[in-house]
Amino acid sequence: MNVHELKKDIIEYSKTIGIDKIGFAAPSTFVEMKNRLYVQQEMQFQSGFEEPDIEKRTDPALIFEQPRSIISIALAYPSKMKTTVISKKGERRGIFCRASWGTDYHAVLRDRLKKLEDYIASKVPGAKFKSMVDTGELVDRAVAQRAGIGWSGKNCAIITPEFGSYVYLGEMITNIPFEADTPMEDRCGSCNKCVDVCPTGALVQGGQLNAQRCIAFLTQTKGFLPDEFRDKLGNRLYGCDTCQTVCPENKGKDFHFHEEMEPDPEIAKPLLKPLLHIGNREFRAKFGHVSGSWRGKKPIQRNAVIALAHYKDDSAVPDLIKVMKEDPRPVLRGTAAWALGKIGGETARNALETAMEQETDAEVLAEIEKGLNYFAPKV
Repeated sequence: MNVHELKKDIIEYSKTIGIDKIGFAAPSTFVEMKNRLYVQQEMQFQSGFEEPDIEKRTDPALIFEQPRSIISIALAYPSKMKTTVISKKGERRGIFCRASWGTDYHAVLRDRLKKLEDYIASKVPGAKFKSMVDTGELVDRAVAQRAGIGWSGKNCAIITPEFGSYVYLGEMITNIPFEADTPMEDRCGSCNKCVDVCPTGALVQGGQLNAQRCIAFLTQTKGFLPDEFRDKLGNRLYGCDTCQTVCPENKGKDFHFHEEMEPDPEIAKPLLKPLLHIGNREFRAKFGHVSGSWRGKKPIQRNAVIALAHYKDDSAVPDLIKVMKEDPRPVLRGTAAWALGKIGGETARNALETAMEQETDAEVLAEIEKGLNYFAPKV
């Protein structure tokens, strides 16, 4: 087996199956990333969604017997909608981040990796693989950076010269000893825009993220959103793109290579009021194929309530009163109560006063009080 020729064949084949960039990396321990992750752990900056074992996240030999190389792939996704819908008074809309437009990227990348595995296996009987996308042990960004896909930006995303940071990443550990590609030099330089404009200060410094403050993480939590973040959420239902949209490397970058990644505007920018009363079956039918649905409807609904408060959408007052009175989930009842106070008006005030007499949950009562405080005379 001529590994050099095989590598060239794989690169050519990858282009035919919709892989936009491919790179090859050595399978040695990711020492720098390991040190960074231990610092993150020490400072309690982790999200809790990641693989907890830092050694497994950074040492391929712990998850694959005798790894010889790692193949990294990237697929570019759109940054703009071909057709869009307008959020207007009485018909306000929320937004899913770009990484949740179209079909769940986990499925798309797994499809490409499986095709790649099958192709290599047809060339090399006995070849072994372990592929992963996002939810695997390895840190996708560390692999992609080492494989020359792009550099690790201050916004904690891989930035490619061709596609900016609008790329999905996946990787495959194998027992074939491919020649490693050259890692890309950092090109962020003195630019600090992403750190400066992060809405919650989650980017502590270039390349270091406090996930507990990151809006992308916060939109996926299921409890009450802490007060300090509610006004920062805007109309975001899932994820946050701010640190990508301000990046100069993303200027003018918008690629529509993959049909399954094309967003349906009614899903990517859905009307907010219908979300408040959507049933499980309808939610799965409409949103089940996008990555932003993975935590279920509760966080999306809570965020929709906060978005209506952001817009001060008084047309939503009857819907919010219904949620506050009838929803079985305290987080939704309480958040709706707070939103009613934020929106204001006599109808909202009367509903809050009535709810204060009828509600029994302590956390919801605290939110009703917050809502009523908006009506208190300013001293």
